[in-house]
Amino acid sequence: MKKLFLLMFCLSGLILTTDIHPVRADVAGLIPCSQSDAFERRLKNTTQRLENRLKKYEPGSAPAEALQKQIDKTQQRFDKYRNSGLLCGADGLPHLIADGRWSHAGEFTIPGLLFLYIAGFIGWSGRSYLQTVATSDNSTEKEIIIDVPLALQSVSKGFVWPLAALQELGSGKLTARDEEITISPR
Repeated sequence: MKKLFLLMFCLSGLILTTDIHPVRADVAGLIPCSQSDAFERRLKNTTQRLENRLKKYEPGSAPAEALQKQIDKTQQRFDKYRNSGLLCGADGLPHLIADGRWSHAGEFTIPGLLFLYIAGFIGWSGRSYLQTVATSDNSTEKEIIIDVPLALQSVSKGFVWPLAALQELGSGKLTARDEEITISPR
């Protein structure tokens, strides 16, 4: 017992006195867009091309105003990239980091989870509508001509689809029983 206590004491002392620095690996040679010369060149070239096209039209004409709006949107887009902390490559384009780091969650993880939620919402609402319609008298007609009040009811149930899916998975309603699955005769 004394040896175990002494071993634990020595290991904890070793761990506490070790100078640990977190590793900050370079992300494939990417640098912040606000510090990238290639990013600034790309902005300059893009706006220069649009301004050259703008010179071909009379000021105040519809094409000139459309091009001016496009120039403004381009500058806003580049400012947004510059200020959001995105990382740019040697080509001057922003790159998304999809490796699971929370410091880059806004680039890929959060939009990815939002996509999965929306796709699940659409699927769950459609599934709910089709299951409800299947029990009605004229189910084929309601699959072709959508019953709007019933569809809205199904959509309102779709907002909590992750919880409903977990509930149905737990009750066994979500998956088919082994007896219902056909097996090939081979």
